[in-house]
Amino acid sequence: MTEREKMLAGLPYRPGDPELQALQAAAKHWMVRYNAALAAPPAERRALLRQQLAAVGDGAVVRPPFHCDYGGNITLGNGAFLNFNCVVLDVVAVTIGDGAQIGPGVQIIAADHPRDAESRRAGLEFGRPVHIGRNAWVGAGAIILPGVSIGEDAIIGAGSVVTRNVPAGATAFGNPARLRAPG
Repeated sequence: MTEREKMLAGLPYRPGDPELQALQAAAKHWMVRYNAALAAPPAERRALLRQQLAAVGDGAVVRPPFHCDYGGNITLGNGAFLNFNCVVLDVVAVTIGDGAQIGPGVQIIAADHPRDAESRRAGLEFGRPVHIGRNAWVGAGAIILPGVSIGEDAIIGAGSVVTRNVPAGATAFGNPARLRAPG
């Protein structure tokens, strides 16, 4: 198995692998072009997104500047919106559903590190997919950690650190984010 195949499967991999480094370099070059297109018409920016991301739904908007590891593991649904300064570490799949609203400065982190020091010293990493459901709203500056799923119609408060799954229709906020009691 190649390091890229391991990475995409969520297995421990070596991020310094030449193939992965080349893919990241290509993503950096793409980000320079994309982020320079701030004043470009939406259709032109969407065409640029489609050059790098796995899928870009109709009407999806990503306001530059935007930063990612690879881009090729990010799927944006129809009408998904990412505001300025979003960061997506997409070593595995990151899915943002139809109509999801992502506030400025949000970080979506699918990259993870081993908990034992020996594996970290060996330079290993792994990923856990992140899913943000249809019509979810993630407030400004929130951080979504590896392996988290946010259900459709859920709300994440600004500045929250989301460490666990959030069910559909729920509201969560804080550090760590906790579900808000209905009422």
